[in-house]
Order: sequence, then structure tokens, then C-alpha cells
Amino acid sequence: MTIADILMLIAVICIWSLLLVNVVLIIAGYLYYIQGESETVPEIVGEAPFVTIMVPAHNEGKVIVQTVESLLALDYPRDRYEIIVINDNSSDNSSVLLAKVQDRHPGRNLIIINTDKITGGKGKSNALNIGFQQSQGELIAIYDADNTPEKKALRYLVGEIMHDSTLGAVIGKFRTRNRDASLLTRFINIETLSFQWMAQAGRWKLFKLCTIPGTNFIMRRHIVESIGGWDVKAIAEDTEISFRIYMMGYRIKFQPKAVTWEQEPQTMKVWFKQRTRWAKGNIYVIVKNARLIFDPAAKNIRFDLLYFLSIYFLLLTSLIMSDILLILHALGYVHTTIAGFSTFLWLLAVVLFIVGTFITVITEKGEMKLSNIWIIMLMYVSYCQFWMVVAAYGLYAYLKDLVFKREAKWYKTERY
Repeated sequence: MTIADILMLIAVICIWSLLLVNVVLIIAGYLYYIQGESETVPEIVGEAPFVTIMVPAHNEGKVIVQTVESLLALDYPRDRYEIIVINDNSSDNSSVLLAKVQDRHPGRNLIIINTDKITGGKGKSNALNIGFQQSQGELIAIYDADNTPEKKALRYLVGEIMHDSTLGAVIGKFRTRNRDASLLTRFINIETLSFQWMAQAGRWKLFKLCTIPGTNFIMRRHIVESIGGWDVKAIAEDTEISFRIYMMGYRIKFQPKAVTWEQEPQTMKVWFKQRTRWAKGNIYVIVKNARLIFDPAAKNIRFDLLYFLSIYFLLLTSLIMSDILLILHALGYVHTTIAGFSTFLWLLAVVLFIVGTFITVITEKGEMKLSNIWIIMLMYVSYCQFWMVVAAYGLYAYLKDLVFKREAKWYKTERY
């Protein structure tokens, strides 16, 4: 067996191990979907707990009014929740628009915090910490500035967390509001649906594990107080705080009936900047918590740590290595006896990807259509391949920030 054969075999084993893990998660997620169809969300018993909804925003004038109006219209007792919008060092007309919303809704618990470049402008985590200082709720809910939650979303989140004292947080589902705007948004719509049923529902069904997605979730106030707020160095503050919740002995549950609709990038340039930022943030969390893999007290986050390590390092390396070897084999520069077998496994992996993704997508109303199969096939050979570039660039950006000791700051995702 040649060196090329050994390297190819290692790459194939790594890729297929992760693929099979995802297949198991898809099956478990689908079972959770079937189970959830017949179950009802726990009702709120007695007086509804007071909830603080925080919305961190930076130059979100195009979407912030619709978001706040949707939060004001939630199906939840009006005197039992407050909305805190942290308009963080914005240079657009956000402050004017938010002031007009306040004027239209006098007497409502709507608090607007306008920060400047001295107190704010240092990223989402810092903005959340500023808002938390003025919050009063025993439960804290977070929504991004481009979100329009469905009316019962908050009630469902509160019902779940109050029903089970072992839950430190409950997360809902997010859907793509502008899914028909372009082919890219169609890809993102399928990606988000697949991710939620595969990674969130599957992990909850099998291991009672989830990670906070950054929006449409609720958590207990005392948890935020105990951990000292959000880590201002963390770009992926959602993943980072999830790990700390688990280290406190709590669980995080996925409740797919709590739905919010969010706006996704409509151009590759905006998408690439957003996703490399996410990748960089997740790499920071992995590095920060890698030592916990061997900590007996960290058993609840070990699966996620190993999963993220595998995705961002092992899978990326294996995919690049196998692609290079296949190209060199085709050009005659190296010889590998398992190239044909690797091609067969690659084709089988493509089939599993298409079938598995389609199964997760059809759990949503209106998504069971033949056109989605073609979109998923196209997605594999185009959108999914860009993931390798995103992960690699995210690692490069993380190392660059580490060397130059750059502080976290807002990245403005372009709105439409």
C-alpha cells in the first residue's frame, strides 16, 4: 500500500465517520419531529413570569421597526414583558425610527438604549451586557434585529422552561423570511431546516443536548448573573454561553413550535462575510474549551466539542486531502489503488446527502416539492463546497486576530 493509499484511506474513514454521525442525527431528528406533532407545548401555570426581551442592533434601520412591532404584538400578557433594544453605536437613522415606535406605543415597556463609540460598538456580547444591566425579567429572551417571531413564540419558550427546572435555556426554530429572493436564499433555507432537524432535534432526541443559535431563545436570569454575562471576546456568543450553561448542570431544549422568521444574505459577498465570522467565532469557542474534553465534569459538552473539532479541523483536512489526491491521481502524478473505491464512496455520500437533506426539509409545510431535490443536488456541488473555503478562511481570520490581539466588533450584515 502506497503513502497515497494510506492518506486516502484515512481521509475516507474520517469523512464517512462524520457522514454516518449526521445520518444518525437526521433519523433521530425526524423521530423527534414525528413525536412533536402529537405533543402539546406545556401551558404557563399561574401568573406568567416577567420576561425581558433584548434586541442588540447596529445600523439596523431597514429592519428594526418591523422587529420591534412584531415583539410588541406577541401573544403574552402586556404587563409581563419588557423589550430592551440596544441601538449600539449606530450611524444610520435607527434612533429616530425607534423613538417613533416609542411614541406610537406609549405606556408599553419599550426601552431604547442608544450607545456611542465609547460605551458601545464592541460587538453583540458587549451590547447584550449593556442591556442586561437595565433588565428586570426573571427570564431573558434574545432576538436578532432582523427577526419577526410568530405570535406564540415567546409563550411556547416560557411554557417549556417553566415546566422543567433542569432546563437552563430553551431554543426555538428560525425560518428564512426571504427564501424566494434568490437561489442563494433557497440554499440557506434548506441549510437552516436541515441543520435544525439534524443538529438540534437529533442531538436533543439522542443526548438531550442543543446549542443556542443566537436568536429566538430564552434563558434563566440567574444563569447570566452567575457566569458574569456574555464573553465580550466571543463572536459566537451563542455557542460559548451554551457550553457554560451545560457546565452549570443545566440542559438546553429545542422547541420547534416556537418560530421566528429572519432575513438571510442575498449575495455571496454578504454570505461569505457572515459565515466566515461564524466560523471564526466557533473556532474561538473550540480553542477556549478544548481542555474540557478530558474533564469528567464536562460530559454534557464533550459531544459538541468533539463534533465541532471534527467539523472544523478533521473534516476540512480530510476533504482537502482527498480532493488533492484524486486530482493528482487523475493527472498521473500519484498512484492510488483505492481511487475507484473512493469515487464509489463519494457517489454514495452524495446520494445520502440528497436523501437525508430532503427528508429533513419535507418536515416543513410547503417544502415537499420535486424542485427541492434539484436544488439540493445543485447545493451539494456549489454551496456546500464553499464551506471548505469558509472554514479555512475562518481559521485564518481567527489566527490573525489572535496574533494582532484584535477586539471583537460588530460586523454589519447587509439588510434588504
